[in-house]
Amino acid sequence: MKIKGYKRENGRYGIRNYLLILPASVCASDTAARIASMVDGAVAIPNQHGCCQIGEDYLNTVRTLVGFAKNPNVGACLIVGLGCEGIQANVLKEQIAESGKPVESIIIQEEGGTIKTIARGTQIAAAMARELGKQNKVEFDISEIVLGLECGGSDPTSGLASNPTIGVASDKLVELGGSSILSETTEVIGAEHLIAARFKDPKDSEVFLEMVKAVEAHSAASGNDLREGQPTPGNKEGGLTTIEEKSLGCMHKAGHSEFTGVLKYAEEIPADKKGLYFMDSPGQDIDSITGMVASGAQVIVFSTGRGTPTGSPIAPVIKITGNTGTYNNMIDNIDINAGKIITEGVSLPDMGEELFDLMVKVCNGEQTKAESLGHREFGIYKIGYTY
Repeated sequence: MKIKGYKRENGRYGIRNYLLILPASVCASDTAARIASMVDGAVAIPNQHGCCQIGEDYLNTVRTLVGFAKNPNVGACLIVGLGCEGIQANVLKEQIAESGKPVESIIIQEEGGTIKTIARGTQIAAAMARELGKQNKVEFDISEIVLGLECGGSDPTSGLASNPTIGVASDKLVELGGSSILSETTEVIGAEHLIAARFKDPKDSEVFLEMVKAVEAHSAASGNDLREGQPTPGNKEGGLTTIEEKSLGCMHKAGHSEFTGVLKYAEEIPADKKGLYFMDSPGQDIDSITGMVASGAQVIVFSTGRGTPTGSPIAPVIKITGNTGTYNNMIDNIDINAGKIITEGVSLPDMGEELFDLMVKVCNGEQTKAESLGHREFGIYKIGYTY
């Protein structure tokens, strides 16, 4: 199956053509946003980290920022640094440049303050945007698509209708040679044995199980039970009473395909090893989506029983619910009503085809409701202390 998008220098394909204004730290985030506001087609992310991070926490943030810029939906990147932060602009620039895409950097302290930085940054960004505007879409195979699978604000209809619908669409993409990512480690607890049995390589199964054990151990080491926060109050009000119930519904997003491998948070999917992956990530929807986009996902499908408006700065987010009442209540935010499986007797295969067809349209340029409303939520999974 062929779709159209933008071919990148490293051979990957984007379905959007953003100019990313990337703040190296929280201290540069406002300046980056002001530059982006001056240039058509530019987006900035509200990076809340980037200074005084150490160890794996530092590496995790660098990997996420670099992965976001490397995502094929980004055509070029301008990094904005303060100058004295922990994550230096040149570190990000060197790694992003490996993708071959245009990348520049600008430092507030070196430019002489924010006014001069905004003026100079706008000049650089505008020139980049003009070059991106010259690019034309080209035809490419749908096997180049990476689909991120997310759920949030879940209720029982998520496991009964919307998540299985996502599973059908994910299976079809994988069958066509593409890739999908299942995320949220906390939301497979209680169902991890079912997922572990689906890995092609037993070693990957072991790594996956260790990821799940590590989450529970980390929570216990802090003197807390993660079940204090999972399920959330909204999940409970919607009818989910235990984390195991939530997990058994969550896993349906991965359909029935075998798992090809496991990924760290924001780790890029190998270009030569496509398929279904599990990514170690938190239960926070926005942080999870950010990690999958940094891993290379060009499009996200997000199921919600209770309703959510969440989007992403650079990837379209298709919203689907299994609750017809929620769909009618939040029709401005939700793209597909899989509740028709429950209320109208629509078959799961037909619902999966409807979702897959919409995904193809979105990949070809059709806007999701989150995109049309300008939802660009962003958050990085923080895994350590900042001193």
